[in-house]
Amino acid sequence: MKKISILITEDHTLVREACAMLLESDPRFEVIGKTGSAEELLTLLTFLRPNVLLLDINLPGMNGIEAIRQIRQTSPLTKILGLSMHTQISLVRKMLREGATGYLSKGSSGDEMKRAIIEVYSNRKYICESIRESIARNILTNDQETDGFESLSKRELEIIDFVKKGFSSKEISEKVGISFKTVEAHRYNILKKLKLKNTPALVNYLHNTGFEYSVSAAGN
Repeated sequence: MKKISILITEDHTLVREACAMLLESDPRFEVIGKTGSAEELLTLLTFLRPNVLLLDINLPGMNGIEAIRQIRQTSPLTKILGLSMHTQISLVRKMLREGATGYLSKGSSGDEMKRAIIEVYSNRKYICESIRESIARNILTNDQETDGFESLSKRELEIIDFVKKGFSSKEISEKVGISFKTVEAHRYNILKKLKLKNTPALVNYLHNTGFEYSVSAAGN
């Protein structure tokens, strides 16, 4: 049986090497390249044509989602399997719409990663189990999706727009006309709702999802 050729793009060396070792130990797979940035990836794709690309979303410079269109132009037959620590359904939707064939959480097992690779190589969509379970819970409880920006109030959307632009809490309080403590409380709630640990993670998330604030899109 022909081996499935794989290229891994992940900026954390330890994760990249661990994925490569796991896949190379399986006779069904062949890792033909490893890189830590989208720019290096696009260079490699000019002469490598992997069957499957493991693509981390959180890359320095050009992120994974931004790179998808160029990847598809350079190597249109390569199946893209997104890889991220984020499990928000809105982010999964965005990546699949851009042209990825599957989405895998970094919390997934090695066996699931192998299964996902085989599925996307076979031209089938794949979404990891943890996200499928989240979708199922929303359907069974008849809840609307509140995993991403849909869960945020109009004020919170306004504040994260300022955060994305680099404003401090003090500057935001002056711009919006609320107290510093109120801004800090909103920022805490935003991180909690989006399941993020800190402001750098929030900024990275906003960048990766292509967040743009508009009054018409604001809820609550």
